[in-house]
Amino acid sequence: MIATTPFLIVVVPFALLFGVMSQEAGMDLAQTMGFSILVFAGASQFTAVQLISDQAPALLVILSGLAVNLRMAMYSASLVPWLRGASAGKKVLIAYLLIDQSFALSLQHYERHPRLTLPQRLAYFFGSATLLCLPWSLATWAGATLGRAIPDDIALDFAMPITFLAMIAPMLRTPAHLAACGVAIVLALVFAGLPSGLGLMIAALAGMATGALVETVMERGKATQG
Repeated sequence: MIATTPFLIVVVPFALLFGVMSQEAGMDLAQTMGFSILVFAGASQFTAVQLISDQAPALLVILSGLAVNLRMAMYSASLVPWLRGASAGKKVLIAYLLIDQSFALSLQHYERHPRLTLPQRLAYFFGSATLLCLPWSLATWAGATLGRAIPDDIALDFAMPITFLAMIAPMLRTPAHLAACGVAIVLALVFAGLPSGLGLMIAALAGMATGALVETVMERGKATQG
């Protein structure tokens, strides 16, 4: 929980902004809170609300939200080696609470402390997720109920890019990480015009493939030298 605390600086404005935007899109308080608690995925929530505001078909809203949230499948795959022994019930709870910040913090902690027991790994994950989840819901409520009192010159949307920068930067420790990040950045810019977050998904998959390729080449090089 202590390690997670700095993320509240950006998570709270992010949730406030969602509460404000959902009200502007015509959703009432119950719909806003239900959306935030049941979906519980900031980026896909913003995507869905924007499409709802544009009066897009419901099917497009659902598919776009799923496309944006496909990164959670990548996160899950990264956590499998560390949490595979968890019970089915705990895996369901992990899947629900899996967000960008809890994933990044947990993975970094597991890699720094590979000898942790499974209960210790689960405790770290749930501790980080709990401190982020409750403020997210409370700040969403505050944004939905008090949003009109927030001055327009307060740019709440700064929260999203800062959050991802804070998570990614400490993880760029090897040539494979740097290669994956570089390719993803370039392709995200190249495909920025594609609809519904498709460009980001292409960039993410290409970045993962690049990182895996670089790591494979480096491992083969070490094996040859050995």
